[in-house]
This record gives sequence, structure tokens and C-alpha cells, in this order.
Amino acid sequence: MPHANHQPTGDLITVLGATGGIGRAIVDELMTTPGRRVRAVSRSATTSNLPAAVETHDADMMDPAGVKEACADAAVIVMSAQPPYPRWASDWPTMLDSVIEATAATGARLVFVDNLYAYAPAQGVITERSPEHATDTKGKLRAQMGQQLLAAHRDGRIRVTIGRFTDYFGPGASNSGLSMLALNPAAKGKTMRAMFDLDQPHAFHYLPDAAACFVRMIDSDAGDGDIWILPTTPAKTQREVFAIVNDLLPKPVRVGRVGPLAMRIGGLFDPMIRESRSVQVQFDRPWEVDGSAFEETYGAAPRTDLRQALQATLAHEMSYGGLP
Repeated sequence: MPHANHQPTGDLITVLGATGGIGRAIVDELMTTPGRRVRAVSRSATTSNLPAAVETHDADMMDPAGVKEACADAAVIVMSAQPPYPRWASDWPTMLDSVIEATAATGARLVFVDNLYAYAPAQGVITERSPEHATDTKGKLRAQMGQQLLAAHRDGRIRVTIGRFTDYFGPGASNSGLSMLALNPAAKGKTMRAMFDLDQPHAFHYLPDAAACFVRMIDSDAGDGDIWILPTTPAKTQREVFAIVNDLLPKPVRVGRVGPLAMRIGGLFDPMIRESRSVQVQFDRPWEVDGSAFEETYGAAPRTDLRQALQATLAHEMSYGGLP
């Protein structure tokens, strides 16, 4: 079935959510290629420290007219924005509808940045063929969103490629769980804490590597109409990750964990903690991914050595008030 009557005439790439962790990383990766036309969109894009060559545009993702204006004339739209964690259920439907409508009106391709919540609890290594059998509200919502996007593609309303990746870390990833609970505290000489279980293997994505994979999807329509799991380095336990961090620090720090009881108590006072309790099934058993299908379609993906990636992340954290 044909897709979108309106066809963009230029090569503009519009990144929605461009000042968040993955959005900013995608903008930075795009700008490593000279001559790119990139429009960075967020509620505060015009006042953010973005590269001078990037066009900036302020927009509220809850405003459908504003989203459509921000996406005008785009050849590719990258949706990396997301609502605050406690407002997923209330805000995502409006945001997703707005992006679909803007994509259809523009005639652009949509590259959608997604996570792996739909597959939790995992039944073995996660691939594109894994069952989307989420048991929690957020996972079910993510699965429904993916189905809605693919249905719009099949119906010919839009062209979309969905990339899914797991918990990330890296320079600029200040809102990631690993950064907030472990890497940022470690850079300040404080205790690193694991989510739920120190000794279950867990896949992590390094932010620059993930951004490079999304740029592959931006540059090629080979994966349109499908979901792709991004490749990453082999899963490590959080204890193994923390051991590497301590080896990199001038002085090792203590290691602990945030268990279910602490999450329940913390959730009484903090909505972010309360909303995070549902991810326990992603950490109390193996959480591993297989990105080989992505590489068969888009070519070999970057996999920065874990020690090197952690070293770069710690150096960034230390430059913002960490240990000397």
C-alpha cells in the first residue's frame, strides 16, 4: 500500500526530544557527517547548548499543532522524546498520536526510539521474535504503542522503523538508572547501588553506540515497517560492572543495592521510585539481548569496550563536580 501522499522535498532530519540523553546523542552523531541538515526540537531547544550548525525549534510534545509545525518539511523524523516517567499512561497516547499525524502530514519517514519493556519478564535472550507479554502497565503500553505504529505503516499512513534498546549509560546520560544509582555517585566517592539484584546478567547500551545505530536507521529505509533490537556488548552482572568502575576510580567505593522493600518504602514518598518498582522483572532474572538481525540489515554495529565506555562516562561525571 502506498505511504503518505505528501513527499518531502529536502533532506531535513528533525529530532524530537533533542535535549534528552538519547536525543542529544543522536544529534551529536548526525553532526559528525558534514553537511547534514538537522532540526533539534524540545521545549527548551533554543536555549540549550546544541551545536551551532543545528537548527533549533521549541515545541511542546503535548501540542499536536506545535509538533506538526516542528516537523514541517522533514525528510526523516526521529521520535526520541518521552513524557516524565510517572505520566506515561496519561501523556503517551497524545504524544504518539501527534507524532503519527505530523509524520503523515509531512510525508517523512519516522524513526521511533523505543525500549524493551514489552518483553518483560524475558523468556531467554531477547530478539525481535520474543513474545511481547509484558505483565506491568508500562510494558503493556509500550507493546500497544509499537503495534499502533506498525499498523499505521501497514495501512499506508506513515513509514516507520522502530529501534529498541535497553538501559543505557554514557556521557550526558544523567537520567539513566545506572548513572543515577551508580556512576554519578561513584564519581563523587559515594556508594554505588544496584537495581534489585547484583548478580543477574543485564545488558546495557552505551549511549554513543546506540545513537550510531539509530543514525543507521535514519540513513537507510531497509528496515522500514519492522522492529529492531539494537546490538550491544555481552550482558554483565551489575556486580561485574561495579568492579570495573571501582578499578577505574582513584579510590574504590562501597557497593550496595536497592531492593524491593526499599523501593516500596521509597515509593510512598517519591512518584519516580513508585513508578520504577515495576521494572523489577528486568533485573531479578537474566536480561540479555541479541542484535544480530539488526546487523544483518544495517551492517556491523559499534560495540565500545565496556571498560572504555565506563571510563569515558566517569570522566564526564567527574568533570561535573565529581572526584578530582
